[in-house]
Amino acid sequence: MTWKWVYTKQTQKNAKKLAYDGAKRLQPRISMTPIEAKNLPVSEVACSNCQACCCRLEVVILTDTGVPERYIEVDEWGGETMRRLEDGWCSALDRDTLMCSIYENRPLICREFEMASDECLTERAASM
Repeated sequence: MTWKWVYTKQTQKNAKKLAYDGAKRLQPRISMTPIEAKNLPVSEVACSNCQACCCRLEVVILTDTGVPERYIEVDEWGGETMRRLEDGWCSALDRDTLMCSIYENRPLICREFEMASDECLTERAASM
């Protein structure tokens, strides 16, 4: 059973009706009408044709995710980044498969970088 906010004339008087959402918490629910999106570009980036363009970007290590020491460089101020090879590619990239060799322990920035996002498409276009 789902509880939801019910907006009525009484809402202006702070009258609210809530419902239980099954997760042992009460949440407001607002009814919305979807808007049809037109002329959106269709992303053609997928795991099968990814070119690992993001693996040429500098990646600052902000949190401890378990990146092995051999993939970390420390700058003169003590900041940690992913080690990059002479050609600019991330040292954790498997060059045969273009997949991350430390995927389960990759840095937070890599975890948040979404395939086919605007940032991804920009880097992809710049490298072609």
